[in-house]
Amino acid sequence: MNETSEDRADALFHALSDRTRRDILRRVLAGEHSVTALAASYDMSFAAVQKHVAVLERAGLLTKRRNGREQLASGDVAAVRSVASMLDELEDVWRGRIDRIDALLTEET
Repeated sequence: MNETSEDRADALFHALSDRTRRDILRRVLAGEHSVTALAASYDMSFAAVQKHVAVLERAGLLTKRRNGREQLASGDVAAVRSVASMLDELEDVWRGRIDRIDALLTEET
C-alpha cells in the first residue's frame, strides 16, 4: 500500500470506529435519508449527527446531495466493498502466517 491508500484506509477505519457512524451507514446503505431524519433517530443534537455524517462523507462512505432545503445522504456500496477488500488482504496475510506455522509443525513431527 502506498501513502495515499494508507491515508484512505485510516479515514475509512476511523469513520467506522464509531457505533453511531456505523448505524448511520447501515441506514443510508438501505436507502437515501435526509440528515434531519437521521438526526431524529439519535439521542444527540442535530449538529452532532451532522458531524458524524461529515466524517462518513470525508471517508467516502456516503454522499450528500441537496433537494431544496434538505440534505439527502446515501451510502456508497463501492466504498464499503473497498473496506471489505482491505480486510480480505489482512486476512490473507494472517492465513499465510498460520499456513507457515502449520508447515513448520508438520516438518518437526
